[in-house]
Amino acid sequence: MPTHSAAEKPEKKVEKYLDLGHSEVENHAKAQQKVFEEHVSRTSSASRIISEFFSTNIFGFVYHYLRSRFGKRHPYHAYPSEGDRGIYQLTSSVPSRETVTLALLSDWGSDTTESDAVAHLVARYAPDYTIHLGDIYFVGTPHEVEENFTAPYASWYYGASGSLALCGNHEMYSNGAAYYQRLLPAMYVNVDGVKKSQRAAFFCLENEHWRIIGLDTGYTSVGRPFLEVLSPPDCHLRDEQMAWLRDVVKLNDPNDKRGLVFLSHHPYISAFREDYFKPGEQLCELLGEAARPVVWIWGHDHRLVGYHLGQNRSELQAYGRCIGHGGMPVETKMPHNDKEADKLAFYDRRVRTRIKRHELGYNGFCHLQLEGARLTATYRDLEDTTVMEECWKINLENANLDWEIKEKHKDLTCFD
Repeated sequence: MPTHSAAEKPEKKVEKYLDLGHSEVENHAKAQQKVFEEHVSRTSSASRIISEFFSTNIFGFVYHYLRSRFGKRHPYHAYPSEGDRGIYQLTSSVPSRETVTLALLSDWGSDTTESDAVAHLVARYAPDYTIHLGDIYFVGTPHEVEENFTAPYASWYYGASGSLALCGNHEMYSNGAAYYQRLLPAMYVNVDGVKKSQRAAFFCLENEHWRIIGLDTGYTSVGRPFLEVLSPPDCHLRDEQMAWLRDVVKLNDPNDKRGLVFLSHHPYISAFREDYFKPGEQLCELLGEAARPVVWIWGHDHRLVGYHLGQNRSELQAYGRCIGHGGMPVETKMPHNDKEADKLAFYDRRVRTRIKRHELGYNGFCHLQLEGARLTATYRDLEDTTVMEECWKINLENANLDWEIKEKHKDLTCFD
């Protein structure tokens, strides 16, 4: 049964996200405006509309905003010392198939026509695992979690082997309550036929060649009023997560030469906005002698962008990939200066449509295939076009990564 939002005209569903900033107050206002519009659609009384605007929009916004900004943040979740430790074996949902597939989506939870189209495309590929890299719009409320993930009509595809979700800054705009209380219990990993609910906002999926590690950069991405002006949030990995990476995942083991794929919401490198170097510093310090080039995939920027192998302020060398084009209006503008543009390896700047003064690009997702030592990433748009296909091969003797481009769209913007 469709909700009212599902009946909106496609361009109207997208327009509410145009020019959307990243401030918490603006996103709370947008969330309350959406609630108001739904109330308006269900009534024909002018006096009722006016009264509901004041009670639902203005007062609701003030209450929601103040409660979030000055209320208590949801307690942080870590794995217990015994039992489920957050490390799971990568398994194919088809016993006879050795290849394991994953669909990665970020900034997808927008309940737009585009996000639905991307989700339905994911379902056609039926990946073993589906992973959301964070941001449920506008502010990660229970209603927004339901619309995108948990309602019977929600379009999120749940992989047969597992479905997991990272935390973004938008989930923390409501103090993380809906993320921890509503979304994580719906996420799971299938272990020997038993669905184990996701316990924390970080995890590790592994096999004999690869380790795919989901990092939580969302919990520390939102500060407190006034204080965050003096000390902006740096998205650092909390002590509980660092202890897990060190003691459980044993990321600092120099004898473990498996390929490393990090997933996070916030970028280690960005040519368009601030990049968050603190998690990279922490990982580099933790890896120590085990440091080696890694693949790092994130969202946050609403674009499909690949970066040259490089580093931020830390010494961690990463093949950085931004896939923040899951459901939000996709931006296509170039960086503001040449220094930032020099970081780019490829950038999907194709224009799909124009709404008002905005040129919007193609939404899509990243399809990962793991087959032995080979990791193939295929970036598909909502029309099921291959935008780029690249491959890494891990050498288990020295942990080196060999990289090559397998296919690219003729209109994809590439940089030497």
